[in-house]
Amino acid sequence: MTAHRPPFRDPALPVARRVDDLLDRLTADERLALLHQFTPGVERLGLAAFRTGQEALHGVAWSGPATVFPQAVGLGASWHPELVRRVGEAVSRETRAMRAKDGRVGLNVWSPTVNLLRNPLWGRGEEGYAEDPTLTSAIATAFTRGLRGDHPLYWRTAPVLKHWLAHNNEAARDTSSASVRPRVLREYDLRAFRGAVEAGAVAGVMPAYNLVNGRPNHLSPYLEEELRSWTDQELLVCSDAGAPSNLADSQGYFATDEEAVAAALRAGVDSFTDHGTDASVILGRLRGALERGLIDGVDVDRAVRRQLTVRCLLGEFDPELDPYADESRFDTPEHRELARQAAEAAVVLLKNESSPRRPLLPLAAGTRIAVVGLLADAAKLDWYSGSLLHRSTPLDGLRERFGRERVTFAEGVDRIRLRTASGTRLRVAESGPPGPDGSQDTVPDVDGSLDPALIAGRTDLPPLTADAEGSELALIDWGDGVLTLRAPDGRYLSVAEDGFVRASADEPGGWIVQETFRLEPLEAHEAHDGGHLLLHLGTGGYVSVAADGVKVAADRASAEVFSVETVERGEDAVARAAAGADVVIVVAGNDPHVNGRETEDRTTLALPAHQDRLWRAAHAANPRTALVLVSSYPYAVPEAAALLPALLWTAHGGQAAGTALARILAGDVSPAGRLPQTWYAADADLAGMLDYDVIGGRQTYLYFDGTPLFPFGHGLSYTTFAYEQLTAAVDGEEVRISCTVTNTGAVASDEVVQVYGRAVKPSVPRPHRELLAHERVRLAPGASTALSFTVPVAALGFWDVARGRWAVDPGPYEFLAGTSSADVRRTVRVEVPGTAPGPRPVLETGLEAVDYDEQTATVIVDRSRVSGDAVTPADPDVPGTLLYRACDFGEGVTELAVTAAGAGEVTFFAGTGTAELARVTVEPTDGPYDHTTVGAPCDVRDVTDIRVELCGPLRLAHVAFSG
Repeated sequence: MTAHRPPFRDPALPVARRVDDLLDRLTADERLALLHQFTPGVERLGLAAFRTGQEALHGVAWSGPATVFPQAVGLGASWHPELVRRVGEAVSRETRAMRAKDGRVGLNVWSPTVNLLRNPLWGRGEEGYAEDPTLTSAIATAFTRGLRGDHPLYWRTAPVLKHWLAHNNEAARDTSSASVRPRVLREYDLRAFRGAVEAGAVAGVMPAYNLVNGRPNHLSPYLEEELRSWTDQELLVCSDAGAPSNLADSQGYFATDEEAVAAALRAGVDSFTDHGTDASVILGRLRGALERGLIDGVDVDRAVRRQLTVRCLLGEFDPELDPYADESRFDTPEHRELARQAAEAAVVLLKNESSPRRPLLPLAAGTRIAVVGLLADAAKLDWYSGSLLHRSTPLDGLRERFGRERVTFAEGVDRIRLRTASGTRLRVAESGPPGPDGSQDTVPDVDGSLDPALIAGRTDLPPLTADAEGSELALIDWGDGVLTLRAPDGRYLSVAEDGFVRASADEPGGWIVQETFRLEPLEAHEAHDGGHLLLHLGTGGYVSVAADGVKVAADRASAEVFSVETVERGEDAVARAAAGADVVIVVAGNDPHVNGRETEDRTTLALPAHQDRLWRAAHAANPRTALVLVSSYPYAVPEAAALLPALLWTAHGGQAAGTALARILAGDVSPAGRLPQTWYAADADLAGMLDYDVIGGRQTYLYFDGTPLFPFGHGLSYTTFAYEQLTAAVDGEEVRISCTVTNTGAVASDEVVQVYGRAVKPSVPRPHRELLAHERVRLAPGASTALSFTVPVAALGFWDVARGRWAVDPGPYEFLAGTSSADVRRTVRVEVPGTAPGPRPVLETGLEAVDYDEQTATVIVDRSRVSGDAVTPADPDVPGTLLYRACDFGEGVTELAVTAAGAGEVTFFAGTGTAELARVTVEPTDGPYDHTTVGAPCDVRDVTDIRVELCGPLRLAHVAFSG
C-alpha cells in the first residue's frame, strides 16, 4: 500500500483482499446503507453512489432510446447461442455508453429471465427463453457471457438472473405458493439457473415474488443450499421491487417488518429493492432488527461484501484499468445489423403447404400483396423494451422490399362512433403533434428515477366532448372484451389523474394501462335499446359526459349510456384489400401491454375474436392467404392451421422486425427459427396455472401425452435436410454423439439440429424425450456437415427421491436426432451404465413426506420458516393421498411414528389393499410449525408400496418405522 493508494484500490491484490480492506474502512452506518438498492457515496473514501438494477432484457430499457432487439422469447426461438451472445455484448456496450452520459444508468443489469415457460398462459412468457431447461440454460449462458464481457477480471456489466424460483403465474403472484416436488425442483426449475452460474457469467439472482412450498422466495433455503454451492464466486442477491415489504404485508409471513428483513438477510438477500429511491424505510427496519438482536454485524458484512465484490469487478475501484471505461458504441451500424439478424433468426415458419405449383412462400418477385391486420403497421414494445431509435413495421418492410405500388394495406379496425343517450356523439378535439404521454417513447426525470411506472398521463390536451357529428374512432377488441379506442390523429383514448378522457397516448402502456376499456351491456333493469356502459379498466370507473368534458364517473349511476354506430367493419376493409391482391399477409397477435403481461395472466390460448374474423375474411376473399402471428406467446389456432396454406410466428422483433419479416417472406433469408415452447391445440390441453408439477401434471413436451398443434422445436425451411450416420457411444462419464446433415434442397439455409434422449426402460416416470444438445448450422445447397456432441452421462439422470441423490438408470437409452421434438430423423440405441434402482431404505431414513412418488389432492408447505417441507391436503375437507413405491421393511416393523403439525388423521395402506395398516390421529398443535410425533402399531414386512391418506388441516413432515 502507498500513501495515496489504499489496498482496496490496488489492482495487484486479490479481489477478496481488496473488498475486505474497503469493508474494514466503512463505519457500521455506512455498511448498513449499502443494503438498499440506492446506496449513497462515501466521500471520505472516494466511494461513489451505486444503484443495483438496470433493466436490459432485450436492449437497454427504461433509460431512453437504445437498440431494441427481439423479445427474449424471440431470442429463445433463434436456438442460436452465439447470436444471442453477440446481442448480450451489444446490450452491455450500449449500457456502458449510456452510463457515460447519464450516471443513473446502472451496470448491475437485472437480466436475463430464466423462468421456464411451463404454461403458455403465463403473462410474462415474453421474458423467458423456453419451456425446456437445457435450451433455456444455453441461451441464458450465452446472453450473460455477452453481458459480462470476455476480460479475465473486469466485467462490462454484472447480470442478475430472474426470478428465483419456480415463478410462472401473475395472478396473486405475491401470495400464491408453487408446490414443487423434489424431482421437479432438481430436474426442471433449478437447471434453468445452474448453467449460467457455473459458467461464471452471472453476478447474482433476484428472488421471485411468489412462495415455493409455502415459503416466500425471498427466504428460499436454496439460495444457500443450491445456488451458492454451484460457484466459488460471490453472488449478489437483489430483492424484487417491494418484495421485502410483502413478507409482513400481503404475505403475512412475519408479524413485523423488522423480522421480515432480518429473515431475508439471513436467508441470503443482500440488496433490498423497496420504497423506490427512499432508503430510509428499509434502513430503519434493518436498524430495528439489529437493535432487537434479530441480525448482527456479521450478517450485514456478508451482504455488503457481496455488493462490493460486484463493484470491484465492474472496475469502480480502479477505473484507469477498466477496459470498458471508454465504451462508446451505441446505435452503431453493427448493432443495427445485429438487430435485423436477430429478428430474422427468430421467425418460425409453422406451415407452408405445397400447392400443385409451389408452396405459397417465399413470395415471387412482382407479387401484388395485401398486408392486413391489427399488427400489420405496428411495432409493439413491451414493459422491458427500450425506446425505439428505428422503427420497421411489417407494412414498412414489405413496401421497402416489394415496392410501395405493389403493397396495399387494411388495418382491420372497426370504425365506429359512440352516441350518447341524448343523441350526441363523442368528439375528439383537434390538437398539436404528439408529446409526452405516458408511453415509453420518453423518459422524463421523475424524482431521479428511471422507473416508467412513475410516468403520469398528459393533462395538457383538451378532453373529449360531445356534439352532433362526433369523431370516428378506431376500435380494436384485444380479447375478453378489452378494447382500445383510437382517435383520427392516431392517438389512443386515455385517462390521466384528473379523470378526463383525452386522445393523448401514442400507444397503450404504463404499469397500470390507462388506454383500455370495456363496453358493458346494460342489465335488464337498466334496459336501453342497444345501450352499453363504457368501463375504463385502469380506474374501474365508467365514462360519463359532463359540461366540462368526457370523464370517468365516480359510480355506475353517473355513467353515460352509449350505443355503438358502426361506420365500417374491419373485416369488410380486409376483404376488399384481399380481393385485389395476389397474396394476402394477415398480421395478427397481441399488444404486450394488454391481456397478458406482468401482473396479468392470459385466460385463453385462443386468438381474439376480432382477429379471428379478419383472417377468415381475408381467406374467404383470397385463398392465397398467410397468417403471421406476431406475439409474446403461443396461440391455439387449429382452424387457421388447417385452412390456410401458410402460417408463421415471431415474437415482437424490435426495431428491425418489419424488415426481417419481409426478407423472410421474400426468400432473401430462409426461415430457421424453432418453437421454444409447445403450441397446444386447445385450452383443455393445459394444466392449471398453479400446477407446477410438470411430471404429475404431464406438462411441456417432456411429459404431454396429447397431440400438440405444433411441437417444441418445430420450424420449417425453404429447403430440405437429410440426416445420416447417427452414432452414439459411452466414453467414461460422457456420451459422444455424431451425425451428418445435408442440405438436399436448392436454397442456402440454417438448420437447427436437435438431439434428444430417452430412457427405454425407466424405473420412474421420465420424459417422452428430452433435449440434450443442439446446434444451428448454415448449409449451402448440396453441402454436408458432420456434427459432434458431448453429453454428460449425468444428463440422462433423475432425482432419486428414495435416496436423495442424482441417479442414472442402467440400461438402454435412445438418442434421437431431428428437426423438432416430434420430427425425428434418426435414432440409435446405446446401453448406458448406472446404478440399479433399489427399494426405499425406510428402516434407515423413514419417509420424508415430500419425497413421494405420486400424489393426489395435496400441496407442499413449509416445515419451518427457515427450511424443510411438509405435505398437507390441498383442501382440508378433501382427503389427500401420497404414494411411496417399493418401501423395504426387511424382516418387518411393528411401530411407526408420524411427525406432523396441525390436526387431523394419517391413515396407512400397504400395496393396493384397502385394509388399514395403521391410523394416527394428530391432536391440534400450537401453530403450523409446532410439530408433534405420534406413534401407532404397524405390522408390515418385505418390499411393498405404501399409500398414505391425509385428512384435515394436517401438515405431515416425516414417518419413522421401528420394531
